[in-house]
Amino acid sequence: MFERFTRHARDVMRGAVEHGEREGARFIDTDHMLLALLDREASRASFALAALGLADRKESVRGALGEARRRGGLTRADEDALAGLGIDVSAIVHRVEETHGVGAMSGDRGGRGWWSGHRPFSRGAKDVLERALRTAIGRRDRHIGDEHILLALTVCPGVPAEILADHGVTYESVTRVLYGGGAAQAS
Repeated sequence: MFERFTRHARDVMRGAVEHGEREGARFIDTDHMLLALLDREASRASFALAALGLADRKESVRGALGEARRRGGLTRADEDALAGLGIDVSAIVHRVEETHGVGAMSGDRGGRGWWSGHRPFSRGAKDVLERALRTAIGRRDRHIGDEHILLALTVCPGVPAEILADHGVTYESVTRVLYGGGAAQAS
């Protein structure tokens, strides 16, 4: 599949690996992919994000990802479901951080461990890549670009999709910008 990736898509994947390594993460996950997309310039995905107003709000997205990590990667839907069972996630995070320090639930290993230099992709990241492939095939594109990765992140369940939607970046809005139906269109 990676042979079908454009240069920009490959750069996103390299960037995701770099973000994961910097954090000492065990797996390359969807949040690393989103962070790598935010780093991109002069690509179809970066055009779409800028057209949707995200260029000026990248720090807000990064902050929301950080907060989600503090909650152990739970989405608001997860948090609401637990609240329905009488479990206050905020209280649990507060207690854990009181005892073990800020970010204790984030799953970050802080560079500790036996890493050989290779970090596998999480199930969620693999799902995004599969969805990116399906999106490209569905659009009859001969390549998989960073725009396909962005589109996949907007529809695969998880924290990145939730944060993107909170910032007005949805499958429909990205499709409109990239493929028509709106004033702006990526070339």
